Amino acid sequence: MVSPKLTRRAAVLRLSALAIAFPANAETVVNLTWRDLLPEDDTSLPGNLQGILPHDETTMAARQPMSTGIRTDWNGQIVQLSGFVVPIDYQGTGVTAFILVPFVGACIHVPPPPANQLVFVTTKTPYEGSGMFEAVTVTGIFGTASTTTELAEVGYALSADEIRPYPK
Repeated sequence: MVSPKLTRRAAVLRLSALAIAFPANAETVVNLTWRDLLPEDDTSLPGNLQGILPHDETTMAARQPMSTGIRTDWNGQIVQLSGFVVPIDYQGTGVTAFILVPFVGACIHVPPPPANQLVFVTTKTPYEGSGMFEAVTVTGIFGTASTTTELAEVGYALSADEIRPYPK
């Protein structure tokens, strides 16, 4: 569930405002990697799995490491990023909001990565995936947006125009 800090509607409105303020060429899609979301001077390894805990010991969100900052380079641009789905909201059997994470198990089986390694994705068309932790590639309008969920603090948002299974 999204906290009052930033609702799904507010995230979409922010991304829409960014798209108007920073119009992108519809032909230009920026292919991002998870390393691209870290500040330029950050030398830490994204997706570090240190600190794995037994499930009953503490909440995963409480074990989330501090973010070293976010990047605004791609605000309002159309980007493409691949990762794994951690569902948040459903419409019927399709997911309409999820956290895109860089590695399997993030936020559920291991503590979440820092906020600058998490992307809150919303889509108008529910995505009928194959289940939790499916690898996908998401394309859409990208921006910075501090979002709080029960699972983690999230630093980025993406309004998805296309979600497709990651090539096997």
